[in-house]
Amino acid sequence: METVTEGGGFTAYGPSHWGVLAVFAAGTAVLVRAGRAHRGTPAARRFGRGFALTVLAMQLTVQGYSMATSGLGLDRSVPLHISDLAGFVAAYALWSRRRWACAITYYWCLSLSTQALFFPVLTGPDFPHHEFLAFWAMHLLVVWAAIYLTWGIGVRPTWHGYRVTVGLTAGWAAVAMVFNAATGTNYGFLNRKPETASVLDLLGPWPWYLLPEIALILTAWALMTWPWEHHRRATRARPDAPTGPPEVW
Repeated sequence: METVTEGGGFTAYGPSHWGVLAVFAAGTAVLVRAGRAHRGTPAARRFGRGFALTVLAMQLTVQGYSMATSGLGLDRSVPLHISDLAGFVAAYALWSRRRWACAITYYWCLSLSTQALFFPVLTGPDFPHHEFLAFWAMHLLVVWAAIYLTWGIGVRPTWHGYRVTVGLTAGWAAVAMVFNAATGTNYGFLNRKPETASVLDLLGPWPWYLLPEIALILTAWALMTWPWEHHRRATRARPDAPTGPPEVW
């Protein structure tokens, strides 16, 4: 989750935050309905690629703005937050439907990125300031991407996708921690807690809060995988089960 640090005015669960959540709910319903209506058709591919270009354009715009306003300061100009990388991965998943990209989009965006929706680490201008709009647009788009891929067009997670995501996330964490230690930054909040209140405050001091955080993430991702795998096994066991291969990761 990226923190907007200039200005003031935003309040979690204030009117603007509730407005964002309402937009999120409405957009979710539209995307799921559209995905199911076009599932398996060329229209789904065209829509997915248009969606991918939208996510990519927003990510590049937000990243370029962060670099310009930070004076190329390392604390904001390097795309090392999960929310930064999630935009690029989600765009690639929407465009290509590659298994590893879809897996990371599902786990990252539906667990880590959703924290920004419900527990925003945001101290900055309120609506309608452009920083407010950019922050929320980017987080909404990546979560919508995961929802569209999973419940819209029917791409499903597996334990293989779980293992791939765990391995790649561990690699990201190692790189981010080394970079943070060398530059004094705090990408991923791996080297210290955020300055504003967050759920990490409930997990103890640094570095001990990393252990329950890792355990919670791994458990949450496992719980996000098990129902799909259970449903898949139950479906295959039925006498009338479809013979074609399911669209999975």
